[in-house]
Amino acid sequence: MKTILRVALWAVLAAALAAGPSGQAPRHTFALGADDLLLDGRPFQIISGELHPARIPAEYWRHRIRMAKAMGCNTIAAYIFWNYHEPVEGRFDFSTGTRDIARFVRIAQEEGMFVLLRPGPYVCAEWDFGGLPTYLLRDPELKIRCLYPRYMEAAERYMTALAKVIRPLLVTRGGPILMVQLENEYGSYGNDRAYMARLKDTWVKLGIDVPFFTADGPTPQMLEAGHVEGAAVGLDSGAQEKHWELARSIVPGVPVFSSETYPGWLTHWGEQWARPSLDDLKKEVAFLLGAKKSFNFYVLHGGTNFGFTAGANSGGKGYEPDVTSYDYDAPVSEQGLPTPKYHALRQMIGEALGRPLPPIPDPIPAVDVPEFPMKPHASLWNHLPTPIASVQPRPFEMYGQDQGLVLYRTRLVGRKSGRLQVTDLHDYALVLVDGALVGTIDRRLGEKTIELPATTNPMPVLDILVEGMGHINFAQEMIDRKGITERVTLSGMTLMNWEVFLLPLEDRWVVSLPEGAIDSRPGSFFRGTFRLDTPADTFLDLSGYRKGVVGVNGHNLGRFWDIGPQTRLYCPAPWLKAGENEVIVFDLHQKEAKPMRGFRKADS
Repeated sequence: MKTILRVALWAVLAAALAAGPSGQAPRHTFALGADDLLLDGRPFQIISGELHPARIPAEYWRHRIRMAKAMGCNTIAAYIFWNYHEPVEGRFDFSTGTRDIARFVRIAQEEGMFVLLRPGPYVCAEWDFGGLPTYLLRDPELKIRCLYPRYMEAAERYMTALAKVIRPLLVTRGGPILMVQLENEYGSYGNDRAYMARLKDTWVKLGIDVPFFTADGPTPQMLEAGHVEGAAVGLDSGAQEKHWELARSIVPGVPVFSSETYPGWLTHWGEQWARPSLDDLKKEVAFLLGAKKSFNFYVLHGGTNFGFTAGANSGGKGYEPDVTSYDYDAPVSEQGLPTPKYHALRQMIGEALGRPLPPIPDPIPAVDVPEFPMKPHASLWNHLPTPIASVQPRPFEMYGQDQGLVLYRTRLVGRKSGRLQVTDLHDYALVLVDGALVGTIDRRLGEKTIELPATTNPMPVLDILVEGMGHINFAQEMIDRKGITERVTLSGMTLMNWEVFLLPLEDRWVVSLPEGAIDSRPGSFFRGTFRLDTPADTFLDLSGYRKGVVGVNGHNLGRFWDIGPQTRLYCPAPWLKAGENEVIVFDLHQKEAKPMRGFRKADS
């Protein structure tokens, strides 16, 4: 009880201090000096923690912002994901649920925090297609992150829509937004300085009158290609003094700060969890604090890649999809708990500031869910939509789909067996002949071919069921259409005349599936329920299943895959209810229902 009262009293005090004597937020000025960031005309050290509204249930935004404040941060950095706010071309949503960016920014201000806004258009962030909308991929000539007219038309439409939301929240209008980032790490991708200047000019014309900054790796090439005249220089990261000296030598006359100081790192499917060294982090932060340099923790709290939002990289053998969790080994865990990194950083920052920090917020309640049964519910094969005729296979996007599954079907005429080659397969496929599974093709492993066995059927049916995973979000391979991107050949013969079945696995469709028989072919839905007296966070354990997606009460929690490392998927309390809760698992391989349970904690 004392802890609750202390937190409540602190919240009241913080709100009063933020509001000032009149009850209105105090007006500030913010400008770029030759060397310093200037708040109300005086040098200001930004100590920022990055949070992504789309990765955090809106009900928890205030808690996570308070976690940042209690660690000693005075600022929140936030990526805005263009494709999350324009899921359908020309239709924007900045007002519902986790898309209500204005509400997120206002909460930060209510908690006495400033904001660094990172709106892209491109952001990376291990988010699907780096935040760009996948409808762009319907253009066969698409060029991104440059002055290509189709791209710029769409980007400026997004910027125009977003500007209306953020203008009232700028520091120049009494809001908390100090700076707006231009693009992201552009020097790692291209060198079109005219494109970068166009972005800045567009924002200015739209009334965005706060300072701008760029963010690039600390190399001469990246800084030269990514910088915009008059913008502050963000370093990803500014871990050593030589990085700052380099930035000043290439871009003199503007402030420099570490726009991404990394307390953790990302993880791909099939890897071990990334666990960067705490000792190395403490050394880097000691340098930043000791020199009173401004910096942003990327990320303070990562959250979750719910649904199909996880992105991918193009390393390894050409494709590395990200896991559903965006825990990132960050100071605040996926479920919002302080970690050893959090406590270490809080102590360091508190000592550097020389004043007491706010109390750490109480943890969000979590619950273990006892084992509950699952049962077979439906077969994908019994719910195929009307097919689309296609002379040759085309990528998902060309059919107006960007995620989920597509089934490509043809009859084998001429050659009936031999080496089947898919040019190219994006990203994972089950190959069946006459309903019998031949095997899988996994882009992650660099696979493109599979051997089809001989058959006595004079006209066998070939099915290629393709799962599209995350669109690549970084570097030069971002034009990453899903499905079969060009053609399929069998021992050199191009296979023609396909039926294409679109299966986007949308939440409404999944929950509406009637109970029915499970087909002998892989691709099954399983259903179960569990009861709660009081909703609380939990992590659903998928270790009994192989590869697919899981939803709870119509909310897609994300992908699971038995190659690990993730076996438990975060299910936030706002998506649960007192009483019965429905779980639906879709699995590409599993044919037998396995019981499930929930845990208070994520995978260790």
